[in-house]
Amino acid sequence: MALVVQKYGGTSVANAERINAVARRVLARKDAGDQLVVVLSARAGETDRLIKLGKEICPCPDPREMDVLLATGEQTTIALFCMAVKSMGAEAVSMTGYQAGIMTDGQFGQARINWIQTQPVLEYLNAGKIVVVAGFQGYDEDGNITTLGRGGSDTSAVALAAALQASVCEIYTDVEGVFTADPNVCTKARKLDKVSYEEMLEMASMGAKVLHLRSVEFGINYNVPIMVLSSFTDAPGTLVSREDESMEKVVVSGITYNKNESRVTITDIPDFPGIAAKVFEPISAANINVDLIVQGASGTPGKADISFTVPKGSYDQTISILESIAAGFGEGKVIGDQHIAKVSIIGVGMRSHSGVATKMFQALAAENINIKMIATSEIKVSCVIDEKYTELAVRVLHDAFELDKKPAESQ
Repeated sequence: MALVVQKYGGTSVANAERINAVARRVLARKDAGDQLVVVLSARAGETDRLIKLGKEICPCPDPREMDVLLATGEQTTIALFCMAVKSMGAEAVSMTGYQAGIMTDGQFGQARINWIQTQPVLEYLNAGKIVVVAGFQGYDEDGNITTLGRGGSDTSAVALAAALQASVCEIYTDVEGVFTADPNVCTKARKLDKVSYEEMLEMASMGAKVLHLRSVEFGINYNVPIMVLSSFTDAPGTLVSREDESMEKVVVSGITYNKNESRVTITDIPDFPGIAAKVFEPISAANINVDLIVQGASGTPGKADISFTVPKGSYDQTISILESIAAGFGEGKVIGDQHIAKVSIIGVGMRSHSGVATKMFQALAAENINIKMIATSEIKVSCVIDEKYTELAVRVLHDAFELDKKPAESQ
């Protein structure tokens, strides 16, 4: 008998028919002898509806009350799901994040899990019940309801799997696994049998929406095997696990893209030690996430230009901050571009293969796609390009690295 944590996303529980279908799937697994902890998201569209409702009441709703409101989406789902299971003759119990002992910090809207008190869940499991936990939520040390950010149910599931020492955490979505590229953009995209934590972490941070970034971090830190599967088919999924020798033979595993990017540049600022800190301190204080950064000499001796990318939602605020910084330097100017995208190639095999970046640049150049910024890591190369070329770039790179072929076919 294995202890298994399963998570079902919003599309998997969107209506009564799908909730009943998931209930039958879970019961079949229990009948096979496994103990089940099921983590559920709010039904598809429900969180957006609640956000809209909150903003209709107040344009800038109180963060604490917003978390109380948003948490009701998952609570509705777990109650409906338990009703479905009980109607089929089995025992299930619903648990909010608070009842399941998921303790977080007090950052409303983006809380992080600190620890999990597993005793309440284990008591129900030992009593032979299916435990159904509301994803996306927990509580802080003052007893306030907190939420983990969009996609946080993935993190709830992997964190529970780690705390309960589950055999596996199965993430059920509307896709059959992790693909070499977005199948909606690249028709040649191929499902991967397995991918390393490090690759999945890069994919998640670079725009792939299959897994929540922090869920992958939990997988790495606690060595939780994660299976990504479809809740609509019985097709084998993708295993996310520690790197093995076979993974290193694949130079590039996947192509990701992110259109939620904007580029900002501050020009002609003094080029001396500490200038970067002066630029980025107020950006950091405003809790703006900065990604790619490039600093170089400007056309004026003793001056420098700094360019970096931020989420589009932070663009206006970033421009305002930079303009006040530039005013303090006298001659500095601020330039922005909201029509960019970031395209990345990812693969642990890059560590032991040369010429990967060159091949990427050549493939983009052959289609006359200009590269505005470049960033690299051990297993990733990212390029900032004009947004209008995003889909073309993904398909071109997918072809260049022959990702439609399995490794044995491309050797």
